[in-house]
Amino acid sequence: MGHGPATGKGDVSAEPNVVPLCDVLLVLLIIFMVVTPLVQKGVDVKIPTALNTIDMPENPEVVLYIKADGSMIVNSDAADENNLQLLLEDAFMAASDKRLYLRADQDLEYGKLVELIGILQMAGVEDVGIIVDRVAKE
Repeated sequence: MGHGPATGKGDVSAEPNVVPLCDVLLVLLIIFMVVTPLVQKGVDVKIPTALNTIDMPENPEVVLYIKADGSMIVNSDAADENNLQLLLEDAFMAASDKRLYLRADQDLEYGKLVELIGILQMAGVEDVGIIVDRVAKE
């Protein structure tokens, strides 16, 4: 008695089981939702507060971060006095909003800012918005 091909008693499904794939995708989605805000706010800068402020865009295109120690970051690229002008020119080439948003630490030396303004003018930056924390109005 030879065993022939299987008789059609149990239907074999050729479709892949997508339930584990959905589980993996949901876990990845949750990871990205948690990590994305941390990446955007990853630069540790203690910004000053101000009373009279205007609204700024939700996601400004060109942001220059300056930490208290004077280290700089343009969007997400580390910058120094040598490559800052180049990084800013590249960032503005791709940006539709031609304004630079400055997010500087409140403990930054005044002299450092004066040097920086000279570099910004050489890079052709005309419009600078300073990012501050709003003071709650009573």
